[in-house]
Amino acid sequence: MENIDPFIGTAATDLPAPRGLAAAWWWPKPQVGNTHPGATSPLGMVSACAYSGAYPTGYGRYAKGTEGVPEEMFDRLQASGFTHFQQSGTGAIRKYYNYVRVTPMVQPLEALGQAWALHDEQASPGYYAATLDTGVRCEVTVGEKVAVHRYTFPEQRDARVVVDLSLGGLAIDLGQTVPLRAQVESLGQGRAQASVVMEGVPLSVHVEVDSPGWRQSVWYDKRLVDGGTRLDFDSIRQTTLKPFGLAFSGAARAGRTIEVRLGFSLRGGDQARANLERECGATGPAFDTVHAATRARWRELTGKVTVDGGTDNRRTIFSTALYHSLIKPCVAADESPFWPAGGPYAFDICTMWDIYKTQLPLLAAIAPEQHAAVLESLVRVCEEEGNFPIGYRMARGADRFFRQASALAHTALADAHALGRTDMDWSWALVHMVDDLHRMYGEDFFAHGVVHPITHTLDLAYGHHCTALVARALNDHRLAADLAGRSRGWINAFDPATGLLRDSEFYEGGKWNYSFRLVHDMAARIELAGGEKAFAVMLDKFFGYGAAPVTQPGVRPGPEEMRRGFALHRFEGLNNEPDMEAPWAYHYAGRPDRTAEVVQSALTWQFGPGRGGLPGNDDSGGLSSWYVWASLGLFPVAGQSLFLVNAPAFERAALTIGDRELVIETSGHRETPVSADGLDRDPPTQYVQAATFNGKPLRGTHLSAADVHKGGRLHLELGPEPSSWAHGVRPPSASL
Repeated sequence: MENIDPFIGTAATDLPAPRGLAAAWWWPKPQVGNTHPGATSPLGMVSACAYSGAYPTGYGRYAKGTEGVPEEMFDRLQASGFTHFQQSGTGAIRKYYNYVRVTPMVQPLEALGQAWALHDEQASPGYYAATLDTGVRCEVTVGEKVAVHRYTFPEQRDARVVVDLSLGGLAIDLGQTVPLRAQVESLGQGRAQASVVMEGVPLSVHVEVDSPGWRQSVWYDKRLVDGGTRLDFDSIRQTTLKPFGLAFSGAARAGRTIEVRLGFSLRGGDQARANLERECGATGPAFDTVHAATRARWRELTGKVTVDGGTDNRRTIFSTALYHSLIKPCVAADESPFWPAGGPYAFDICTMWDIYKTQLPLLAAIAPEQHAAVLESLVRVCEEEGNFPIGYRMARGADRFFRQASALAHTALADAHALGRTDMDWSWALVHMVDDLHRMYGEDFFAHGVVHPITHTLDLAYGHHCTALVARALNDHRLAADLAGRSRGWINAFDPATGLLRDSEFYEGGKWNYSFRLVHDMAARIELAGGEKAFAVMLDKFFGYGAAPVTQPGVRPGPEEMRRGFALHRFEGLNNEPDMEAPWAYHYAGRPDRTAEVVQSALTWQFGPGRGGLPGNDDSGGLSSWYVWASLGLFPVAGQSLFLVNAPAFERAALTIGDRELVIETSGHRETPVSADGLDRDPPTQYVQAATFNGKPLRGTHLSAADVHKGGRLHLELGPEPSSWAHGVRPPSASL
């Protein structure tokens, strides 16, 4: 855990100029990770971070951007306080949170909203600290449903801590969130409570401030309310909003600390107070207690994946990728504001079209309880709202994202059932899986077997395949046969004349980017392209073998520059996620050596240490979990209960899966050379020469998810040249 650097991905991409294959890849999306370094708890409900109002997390310097190098919104790192609930690695996700801003001040209340430069930043799992220009040292930590702030003031006759309950969103056009209703009450003796309805969600907070002798007030429009202890707002509009909140003020001795404890709930003030008492105790300072508990949770979870060997940089990047993979979704038991029953409630399933491929399989392996809670929550959302969400955030109503994707929850549910998860009513889940296939684009697919945008045809065919697997396992063979028949509609998406997807509209990419998805019948898909050799040639063109280096978009790229880039029909690296599984398509054509070359190039040239170490949006951990799996030499094929095997980046790795351990060990592994500047340079591509699993020869490039989850020992013999390993055995396809 000591290698984790939460600052990775918080600034514009700053990587060495790539060489070799990676130099031919083109990046269409923003060149920034869009992560934040704030305090987080693994898959917890609450985060806390310095707030500048910048896009998209509230932390940092950047304005809104959807392509190219991000423009700076501020010329320095700064903060007007510390807010709660942040996205992680997303782009234009529309719900930006940043609720309940806490600001330590040595100025009058009228200065609230002013931003001060940040100095001496520190961050580690569960902790963030910085010093403001005012001389106040600020520290924040979080638990699962609480946040604790600790402020160390300079000598000051009239210091204050101000809680702004009206803030929400970002300081960008159309980025502000306006509360609909609110109640604020000062309870005396350093205690207060409030409830603010944001995006249709009633967020309650119970506040305790450890500041003996300080005055306590409510305020409105940056003025103290004389003698007032309560504010009520039955209706707030954009045109009527004026800031409001709580203030605690008094004299501060040099070095004196003030602690602010906040318990949050989506189910009222009583539950917010109970959450605070459970994690912080009934009275007294709790910062160190909460911090220690959160560090222990991080240590336990990140400790389930260990690696040996590799450079310091590789270990730091890997550890941080694992950390980023475990921030979202937020799992908050008994906190749903939308249905009365208890049980799991998960939100910030922000980019399902990314995380279903890599992150959810990672959670299934090393965080099975939280993974099960996410799936149960998805079923409950479908039950309550009528659809499995493609995105689901802390806001009323599931996000449909009509252009983005369809039927993605089905993949995770099919994998979970195949792994024998018994903590779900699978008959009831199957009902919702089937019903969801007939909604939105599913209506046209059901009627015609094809739908545009054409990528939804692939999604829906795959969703039918996944649902058929569950139906067959539940002995509903008639339903399974019907679903399986419709799942063959994937072929309607392809043009036999080109072997690529048909012309259509595409979201964040083109038909080349989506044409190499790992469908459930790769054998038939490859035959449609003219056979394995022809398919491999298409892949070589897509990945830029023999192509000249390209120039990446800069600041404010124009339409013509972007059109030229898309016209390359090129792998977009890990800057864009639609083709993140494409390197493993080579496995199905008997060319795992090509997979090794592409993956090694990506690991080397598209990730690095430092704030600019990510090539694009981390997308709630979808990108980081790709890095984790690729480094381990495994890739999950979501929905097929399958893992593809490749040369790993480390000499040895181990995953703790339940009470079992999967060890991935190598012989012949060569370490990456390190240049004089400490950066990795030109690591040698390594190819699998032979493999065994639990002592028996592994003649194919794949393992079942059941075998992976049972644990054991995967031994990979590596060498510097391509070999004939597994050339005669293909991963399974539906038609074989």
